[in-house]
Amino acid sequence: MLRHIAGLGVAIAAITAMAAVARQADSWSVPAAVTSLESWRSDVPPPSLETTFLVVAGGGAPSYNEIALEKNVRYFQRTLAHLGESVTAASIFFANGNDGQATIRYLDPRGTERFKAPNIEGLTGSATQANVQSWLEAYPQTLKGTEHCPVFMYFTGHGALNSANDDNNAMILWQEALLSVQDLATTLDQWPTDTPFVTMMAQCYSGSFANLIYEGGEPSQPIALRSRCGFFATVKTRPSVGCTPLVNEADYRDYSSSFFAGLSGRDRLGESVPSADYNEDGQVSYAEAHAFAKVDGETPDWPISTSEAWLQRQASDVDEAAILAAPLQSWLGSARPEQAFVITALARELGYPLTGSFSEFSVPQTDFTSPPQEILTAYHQRLRMELLNVGMEQAIRAEGDAVAIATLEQLLACEGGHW
Repeated sequence: MLRHIAGLGVAIAAITAMAAVARQADSWSVPAAVTSLESWRSDVPPPSLETTFLVVAGGGAPSYNEIALEKNVRYFQRTLAHLGESVTAASIFFANGNDGQATIRYLDPRGTERFKAPNIEGLTGSATQANVQSWLEAYPQTLKGTEHCPVFMYFTGHGALNSANDDNNAMILWQEALLSVQDLATTLDQWPTDTPFVTMMAQCYSGSFANLIYEGGEPSQPIALRSRCGFFATVKTRPSVGCTPLVNEADYRDYSSSFFAGLSGRDRLGESVPSADYNEDGQVSYAEAHAFAKVDGETPDWPISTSEAWLQRQASDVDEAAILAAPLQSWLGSARPEQAFVITALARELGYPLTGSFSEFSVPQTDFTSPPQEILTAYHQRLRMELLNVGMEQAIRAEGDAVAIATLEQLLACEGGHW
C-alpha cells in the first residue's frame, strides 16, 4: 500500500510543481507498464526463504591485499554466526584462495611490512574473475537457486574508477582483473526474475554499482524487472577508507564495521551497540543497518543505496534548492524511522538546530573537541543526501506517477529485507 502524503507546505508544493515539468524531459527510465511491474512484484519470494551468501574479497595483488580485508571477511562470518546463519554454507572467494602463498600484507608491532597466507574458515577459493563469474552463472541451476533463494553478496576490496564513465566503475579481483557494473548486471539479467539479489560493497567508487537496478547496468535503460538492490560505502566519484595493513581491529573505522554492527547489534570486538531496529518491528533490515552506518561511521565516506541513488538522480537543481531550504524538522514527519534517526543524529553531531534549514548551514570547522575536518564534511554531506532522499520520495509520491511509485516501492521492499 502506498504511503499517503500529508502536510505539504509551500516548499513541497513548489517541488512537486517544478519537478513535474522538469521530469517530462528527463532521461531516467522505468518499466513500460505498471501492470507488468506489479505482476513481477507479486512473484518475489517471501523473506522466509533461506539466504545464500557470497563473499568476494581481497586486493588485486599482494601489494594491496591488506589484512583488514581478511579481517572483514572474518567479521562477516562472526555476524553470520551471531544471527544464527551457517558460516560454512557461505561461498567465500578471497585473493589467492587456498594455495598457501603469503599474499596478505600487514604491519608487525615494529611497523615492518610482512606477508602471510590467508586464514579464513571455509574458504572456497581464490577471488579470480573465472571463479566469481562461474559462481554467478551457476547459481540459478543449484538447488537453492532453483528454489529462488535470495542471494546476499558482500564485496570487500578495492574499486576502480572508470574515468570515461563513472556509471560503470569496477571491483578489482585477484590478478587485477576487473568486474564492472555492466558485467555484473548483465550476468544478473540472466537470472530468473523471482530470485532476489542484495549486495553490500565496501570499496572505492562503489556507489556506481547502484546501477545494477537497470538492465545491463546502464541508467539509460529501463529498471530491470527483478528484485535487486544494494548498499555502498560511498558514492561513485569518491574513494573509500578501510583497507589498512594495521592488525588491531579496535582501530578500524569503515563502512563494513558499521553496517554489520548495525545489522547484528555487535561490533568487531563483540561489544553490543545501540539497536538499529528503528521501526521497532523486531528485525534489523538492511536499510536500518545502512542508516546506522551513516551515523556510526567516523569516516570520510558518503554511504548510498540503490533507492537513494535512484531518488537523487531524479533531483533537479530546483528540487534540491527547495528541499534544502526547508527546515530540517519539516521532513521528520514524512521520513521513515531510520531516515528520521539519520537526520536528527547528524544534525545533533553537526550542531545544527532542527528549526533551521540545511541551506543556512556551512560545514562546521574542526576544533580540539570535534572530529577531524574530513569527518565533519562527510557528516554534512550525509545529512544533505538524507534530506534529498526524503524530499524526493515525498515529491514523487505527491506527483502520483504510478510507475515511478511502483519502482520506488520495489526498491524499498528489497532494501527492507533482512537475514
